[in-house]
Amino acid sequence: MLPFGYAIRNLMRDPMRLLQAVLGSGLVVLMVMIAAAINNGMTGVLSASGSEENVILLGAGSEESVLRSEISERTAGIVESSITGLEETAGVRAVSPEIHQMIYISVNSKDRKQAFVRGVTPQALMVHQEVSVQEGRYLRPGQVLVGRLAWRRLGLPEDALQPGKEIRIEDSTMTIAGIFSAPGTVMESEIWMDINDLRSMSQREHLSCVVVRLGDGEFEDIDLFTKQRLDLELGALRESDYFAKIAAFYAPIRGMTWVTALLIATGALLGGLNTLYAAFAPRIREIATLQAIGYGRRAIMFSLIQESTIAALSGALLASFAAIGLLDGIAVSFSIGSFILRVSPSVAAAGLITGLGLGLIGAIPPGLRCLLPPLPSALRSAG
Repeated sequence: MLPFGYAIRNLMRDPMRLLQAVLGSGLVVLMVMIAAAINNGMTGVLSASGSEENVILLGAGSEESVLRSEISERTAGIVESSITGLEETAGVRAVSPEIHQMIYISVNSKDRKQAFVRGVTPQALMVHQEVSVQEGRYLRPGQVLVGRLAWRRLGLPEDALQPGKEIRIEDSTMTIAGIFSAPGTVMESEIWMDINDLRSMSQREHLSCVVVRLGDGEFEDIDLFTKQRLDLELGALRESDYFAKIAAFYAPIRGMTWVTALLIATGALLGGLNTLYAAFAPRIREIATLQAIGYGRRAIMFSLIQESTIAALSGALLASFAAIGLLDGIAVSFSIGSFILRVSPSVAAAGLITGLGLGLIGAIPPGLRCLLPPLPSALRSAG
């Protein structure tokens, strides 16, 4: 077996080639970590946004999107009085009539931005129990409550949506009453306002949906209710199932992030292989000499793999620091919300495995090119 110091000395022979190998493998690892962080973030926010305890009642045939749903105003009252087994606090049942609407807002009379606005009643906090007011207080008529990532979703400075500031929604001026958090859910990118204000503003005569929270009741009871009350034209979905459908809709987009990362990584990988070929090629005679004095091909290949793996893992370490410094904590927006990129253990593990794989596999083709020529001709080679 060749000593480990032999591999280290060979790496340091040409610092520029070593730097190229480290940066090339670092780029591949960084691309993989970005793709993994985006996929984890989007999947996590969509899965966390739906509670199995919540049931969405929306218009029949609109199960794919609550934005297209319209149900009668009287539905909330009928559901509250007809369905048993709903969660109840101090005599108030967890039934939240809601209007969901994409609507234009502007801050300081500047660019209009399209925002997801949810018209709610105080019962919304009984249903969406992950929501809590982080700064300021709960909204009143004429006021709005903004999610803590709404500024990111709207492309505004973070201080543009602070309690006490005013925003224009359509032709009305609304005061920001507070900022709410709902960790890991798409609601953190929303703007909440009084349902009557939004109804008046959007001139709607229907609700988008009614969200109820189960107590000791079962989903099947609510599903049966929707099938019996055909006059209401309702469909029922667990909130978790609704967001699972949305997650499935975004699966091709998540796949595209992997494809994009793979294409960039392939280019960087080919560049890295070229660097290793250039590093190993001049050493054919040296490697043949090692064989001539008694070192086996396996021992020499192992030493070459050591060189490649050290360079690749150095690149992986560099990429990990870059990911922690540049990616961790960044909010990324997509069509229905925002999520936070996190360099989680699974993302770090994906980067480490990629770096290790690059080191182990990347050395084999150029290593074989050095080892396969017959010994006499290799000893006479110019390398």
